Amino acid sequence: MNQKLIKLSKRDVEGKKLKKLRENGIVPSVVYGSGSENISTQSEILPTLKVVKAAGKHTPIDIEVDGKKHLAIIKSIDLDPVKHTLRHIAFHKIKQNEKIVTEVPIELEGVGQSPAEKAGFVILQAIESIEVRALPSKLPEALIVSVMNLNNDEEKLTIADINLPEGVEFADKEQDMTLVVANVYEPSALQAENEASGGEATAEDAANVASEQGAAESEQKEEE
Repeated sequence: MNQKLIKLSKRDVEGKKLKKLRENGIVPSVVYGSGSENISTQSEILPTLKVVKAAGKHTPIDIEVDGKKHLAIIKSIDLDPVKHTLRHIAFHKIKQNEKIVTEVPIELEGVGQSPAEKAGFVILQAIESIEVRALPSKLPEALIVSVMNLNNDEEKLTIADINLPEGVEFADKEQDMTLVVANVYEPSALQAENEASGGEATAEDAANVASEQGAAESEQKEEE
């Protein structure tokens, strides 16, 4: 069985009736792209969730609409802000021979083992993902950046430290290569920010300590 296949059926339920659909274990969705008209669709929530968790928004998947298969990526996921349940998905149909733009996670390799951490410093990641362009077959599961060359709080990792796999390029042709991926901090700096905010310091809080180095991303969700 294809572990990255979502079986969809066409949907004619709209508006307030979608609430009842969700209560019955069905998640509404839309399929678009490849020059075709948008198709309102739906699928059973449990098998859909399994694929969504495995693929995220960067791994091509197969979708089947009334028996016809298409290659697609998950373009947006709408979650209930309170219950954190899946409310809606947008699928973007793609072609194997055409490059696509999508977000790919950035993963830090060697966390806990770097010279900086062994010396008592803290490494915090500033950005979690970045858009790249590639053929569907070339899309990486993640972009790996090693922290093993970080030694003290004057050092950082930037986009320039990412080695893109063959056939993959940054989506932004004018990508700022100095954009910070991860910073090394003195524990005292985090403690100061923690005391100032009255709570536990986070990567975002730490970025405020060195705002000229940090960077934040915002995600725009598509609505049905």
